[in-house]
Amino acid sequence: MKLKKLLVTGTILACSSLTVNLLIPASASAASSKKALNWSIPSELSTIDPSKVTDTYGGDMVSNTLEGLYRLGKNSKIESGMAKKTTVSDDGLTYTFTLRSNNKWSNGDPVTAQDFVYSWQRTVDPKTASSYAYLFDGIKNANDIMAGTKAPETLGVKAQGKYKLVVTLEKQIPYFKLLMGFDVFFPQNQKAVEKYGDKYGTAAKYMVYNGPFKMVGWDGSNLKWKLVKNNSYWDKKNVKLKQINFQVTKSTTTSYNLYQANKLDQTNLSAEQARQLKNQSGYTVLKQARTNYLEFNQTMPIFQNQKIRQAISYAINRKPLANTVIGGGSTPAKSVVSSGLASRDGVDFVNAAKTSVGTTYNKKKAQQLLQEGLKEIGKDSLSFTLLGDDTDASKKITEYLQSQIEANLPGTKVTVENVPFKTRVTRSQNTDFEVVVSSWQADFSDPISFLDMFTSNNSYNFGKWKNADYDKLITASKTTDATDPAKRWDDLVAASKLLNEDQGVVPLVQINTPQMIRPDVKGLIQNTAGITNNWKNVYFK
Repeated sequence: MKLKKLLVTGTILACSSLTVNLLIPASASAASSKKALNWSIPSELSTIDPSKVTDTYGGDMVSNTLEGLYRLGKNSKIESGMAKKTTVSDDGLTYTFTLRSNNKWSNGDPVTAQDFVYSWQRTVDPKTASSYAYLFDGIKNANDIMAGTKAPETLGVKAQGKYKLVVTLEKQIPYFKLLMGFDVFFPQNQKAVEKYGDKYGTAAKYMVYNGPFKMVGWDGSNLKWKLVKNNSYWDKKNVKLKQINFQVTKSTTTSYNLYQANKLDQTNLSAEQARQLKNQSGYTVLKQARTNYLEFNQTMPIFQNQKIRQAISYAINRKPLANTVIGGGSTPAKSVVSSGLASRDGVDFVNAAKTSVGTTYNKKKAQQLLQEGLKEIGKDSLSFTLLGDDTDASKKITEYLQSQIEANLPGTKVTVENVPFKTRVTRSQNTDFEVVVSSWQADFSDPISFLDMFTSNNSYNFGKWKNADYDKLITASKTTDATDPAKRWDDLVAASKLLNEDQGVVPLVQINTPQMIRPDVKGLIQNTAGITNNWKNVYFK
């Protein structure tokens, strides 16, 4: 996700300024007999361990090879998964899930309630070091377990027999059912985890599966692999594809050429390609609840200065970045929260929380703030390294940001460092950067999916920004105001404004991804929030 999904996610699309040729489509007769989908992704995988996966592409793999209590269906709505029945207590604090009894792991074991208990306990256990453990906040004893003061076995999740799962909450969670469709809450087979040890989830063979597909051929670092139909899956009759072939292509020049040659059924497009192909059959834009933003390493004195952070933000003109560098309908970000994610009384959250501080271009103000900030810390000039991915897209973005900052803040020196996605993720997690281009896609359709990340102790707060008032607002939205929609909304709006105004991060662009997908590909679900691609019901027509 993931990310969201970010959650940390990898690159958005790969850019190219080359002229493209018009598509030569596959024949209808060939399409109707196809049982394999050929898919391009722009970045390598880091892991398929559901407790540890943090990026969009790994999340897609996990959510199509594993299945939780619910699946994420069309328009980011939950639909039936492993739970065939759900009951909720009158006080909203106890959920009882009755599981299907006709699903097996790919190793032949039945999928039981205990698999959920084990998975959840493993994720919140500090020894696992799950970046997503914070999403268990509100489940009984979760925070104490994550803090190391209680044992994982005390988590508020119990198996009653083989096929009944009972979850006890400490407080009502308005978005609890949406969480159950997210991969960190999926079951895990204890036998497999213990058998593979540290290798679990690092390659396709070190994993077992209970979802529509099984992964084969991924060794942990290669750029090609497959998902094949899982005949142990309870709903296998509705899985039409025999396999999905994946290929990592960091350049859309390469992937589009493969698409033209009928070797791919999907490819992301660069801004220039999108402009040339937007009227062609198969062109589509994936609208996403995803934003790009800059994070500062705020353990460094220079970035602890608010005016310097604000100066960098004011120096960036986001319109050309969105319209020309990225394209495909991407828009300048008004907040780290994406537009279209949530609304109240007809007002989009982003419009309710918009500020001029933190999201606008003002060259004169940028220069003024920089001089004031440098004076406050006793420096004469600003220099830093900007970290990004090594894809064409990220290189274009970091080059643009470098140019904007150096041009609009005279005397400032920006060194760009583009590294493989997995490396950038690891360095971000370790706060091994000065400034980094990050991206996050909402894990579910609620502003908290973005805003929760920047609380003081959140594992995704890579820049270590801290603000006590912000923490209080987020806490209130999840506790005292959790059951009052109006108060909760006000808490989150105020938190978003504070994040902008203090420049905890620098919102850049809300991403929409232009694609070519063959018109004969049917049944594909692509969501704005949560898991992007649901291939369960895909077929060719």
